[in-house]
Amino acid sequence: MPTVVHRKTLVAIAVLVLALLVPGHASAAPPPALPKGPVGWDTYRTMSALAQLRPGAQLKQFSSFDRTGNNDDGFNGTYSCLRQDDEGCVIAESLAPGEISSIWFTYASNSVAPIGRITVELDGRTVLSGSLQDIVDGKRGAPFVWPLVGNSADTMGGAVIKVPMPHTHSMRVTTEHNPHFYHVAYRQFADATGVRTFDPTDKATDVLQRLRGYGVRDPKPAAPGARTQHTAVALAPGAAVTLPVNGPGRIDQLALRLPQVVAAPAVYDDGRAFAQGGSSFAASISPANDGIRITRRYDAGIGQQRASVTVDGQQAGEWDSGAAAPGGRWAEQTIDVPAALTAHRSSVRIASTFVSSALDVNEFRYEIHSKIGGEWVRTDIMDVGPNHPSDEAVHGYRITGQTWAGLQNFRYATDAGQVAASDAVLDGLRLRITFDGQTTVDAPVGEFFGSGLGKYASRTLLHSIDTTEDGAFTSWWPMPYRQRAVVELVNTSQVPVGAGDLAVTAAPDGSVSNGLTRGELGYFHATQHRGDTVTGQDWNFLNTQGRGLFYGVTTTMRGHIPPGPVHQMNFLEGDERVYPDGTPSPVEYGTGSEDFYESGWYFQDARDGGVEGVPYAMPQAGLVSHENGTDGCQYVCLNAYRLMIGDAVPFGAGVEFDIEHGDRSQMPADYSSTAYWYGQAQPSLKQSDVIDLADDGSRLDHGYSAPGETRTALTSTFEGKADRAPVDGTVATTTGTVTFTARVDQGNQGVRLRRLSDQSKAFQHAAVFVDGQPAGEWYQPLGNTYSRWLEDSFDLPPALTAGRSSVEVRLEPVVGAPAWSGARYSVFSHTLTPPAD
Repeated sequence: MPTVVHRKTLVAIAVLVLALLVPGHASAAPPPALPKGPVGWDTYRTMSALAQLRPGAQLKQFSSFDRTGNNDDGFNGTYSCLRQDDEGCVIAESLAPGEISSIWFTYASNSVAPIGRITVELDGRTVLSGSLQDIVDGKRGAPFVWPLVGNSADTMGGAVIKVPMPHTHSMRVTTEHNPHFYHVAYRQFADATGVRTFDPTDKATDVLQRLRGYGVRDPKPAAPGARTQHTAVALAPGAAVTLPVNGPGRIDQLALRLPQVVAAPAVYDDGRAFAQGGSSFAASISPANDGIRITRRYDAGIGQQRASVTVDGQQAGEWDSGAAAPGGRWAEQTIDVPAALTAHRSSVRIASTFVSSALDVNEFRYEIHSKIGGEWVRTDIMDVGPNHPSDEAVHGYRITGQTWAGLQNFRYATDAGQVAASDAVLDGLRLRITFDGQTTVDAPVGEFFGSGLGKYASRTLLHSIDTTEDGAFTSWWPMPYRQRAVVELVNTSQVPVGAGDLAVTAAPDGSVSNGLTRGELGYFHATQHRGDTVTGQDWNFLNTQGRGLFYGVTTTMRGHIPPGPVHQMNFLEGDERVYPDGTPSPVEYGTGSEDFYESGWYFQDARDGGVEGVPYAMPQAGLVSHENGTDGCQYVCLNAYRLMIGDAVPFGAGVEFDIEHGDRSQMPADYSSTAYWYGQAQPSLKQSDVIDLADDGSRLDHGYSAPGETRTALTSTFEGKADRAPVDGTVATTTGTVTFTARVDQGNQGVRLRRLSDQSKAFQHAAVFVDGQPAGEWYQPLGNTYSRWLEDSFDLPPALTAGRSSVEVRLEPVVGAPAWSGARYSVFSHTLTPPAD
């Protein structure tokens, strides 16, 4: 493998002094950098800015995907190392400003210890180095603690690092040993304006506190002037109710209560039990509470469970289960604690002490509600059990006299007719939201709030479902509008809906209106569709035009694989592939569906006999539910979610986001998905020129020069959905300087170059100059000898292109790197033209 030569880039200096160097611009200030979106910890500190579009950023990913397009995505580690060096296996590398946004691994379903050490270098400095297992276990300390990291217990088989790590000119990630399965998602910027190299000594305690409230508290700062409107929800089949909100401003929260909808009965959960001892934990409550409610999930198959309950040492009640239920059975008990014990406090310590039992006292999950203004509002969740060590640690959970710990899969004693009617409501009651006259949200309420198979507990950073009695369906997605928003519920089911309540919280904000008008912000969208999968055709999460930002998806997968030689979850062998702005090469190519949902090995719980399909919840990814041949599921049904806050996919001229259903999309299933994204219909990225190197006329028109080049014919494929469709072309390769002149939009706010090349040789590397000024390093570590066609992109900073109608581009291949290849250069101009009224 050729040696990679690292060059000290002068891009940042060039951006600062360009105005003094370029004739005609001596007195003009350099144009502003294209918006990158929040960088570093601002990703989580400014969640209100999710609607801010990111034309100055590209989302890219390194992964272990099978370069042949088949299913060896890491099993043998064949494609897991970009190269080996003295430090080990290099899995990610960039020589441009940017940010590492998300890292995921799996190895064994219970450990990534065999991978050994991980080393992250940013801007020539090591910012993280140590045992990967220790880091994802949280032993490194803040900010590398839960839930910014997670191990196989937290994720049911995976390991994640979600700490955003920005850099000004370079990054490299290395593992001591071949990691087999991995993803590294990173953002690449046009320039380093506003970027500061990640500081590992910043513990970001405020971010950790915010993230640990996922599924319970709004992650956004409180909005001044926010006001909540309510409307009753009582809908016959075919009827609708609307709630208008006048602006300008944004919707900050939706809360829907449907008392007739019962919780789904089949639940996997892990827990603990004690005898002659007890347990305790700290719970967050609202200081404005008028009392709190404690709800405990337990195994009712154990009879006569009695335990006294205290709050901050004062007697508050008693758990008393009564007689044993037949077989394994879930049940819940609730204790209402008066305000005299809780008022004006923000946290309390809840303790349960063993009194008596036929065997022991067990506990699986506690939910804490605070009574605020006469309404029960959930303020904390304490998930007990060996699969929740981080949750237990954060809550200071302690247990004495433990007699058992493990996983159970039981059912609640719920009437089957009620379950069927509830499922029909959640699937047929549609949420539709219209912003400034355009309907951009249209999805079933179940899937929109995170659960497409029934009323299961959904707990994400931006939406949740509370399955306790009359618990709320809540969304915290910020939804800006210029003048008016209309929230509508339409009952397309055959079941009447009664006694419900919809609450919409909105805040006035004139700047939001201005941002939408200027095209800098996008409208919130939730795009849903459902249908049978088609053999050989990937499932599409989103295919849209215009500008925008893709933030994630909730997916409901109903497998059609009967019992037999093929595993009934084999549809999970499908990989996600993402194609922004019409590129034929995916910028993200995954390694499996459960891997996309940041788990591993079919969501396996390795601590309890390798049980597959075990639900879990992290702020940005999780498995909400798993059904087997019951409650309307024919074979195996799964409901998962993935949010992409730091690693959202920007697009300026449309995006296609797909996922296979099984290897090469061969597995039959019924899929439904709701994609969450922001956008506007007008594109912000427009093609302004093409230099076709197979066309001598195009070469002449653009003054193309490449001394010593060689031209050869190439017939090959692109990676992704087109890897079975050969394409003929001509490729030019050279180790000499490449020069051409390209037309650009004079009103551009930056330019993107897109190169069609032959990636049979990895590590192609060239210094880029624009009109003689350094623009950075075009470095491509990727290589593929099977699907050789690759289209990759490089952004030119606005300081080098603004006000020009053409630019001269010079590419100087780096000594020691493979010959630079190209078949076509497409030139796109970034524009922030305001949308048409």
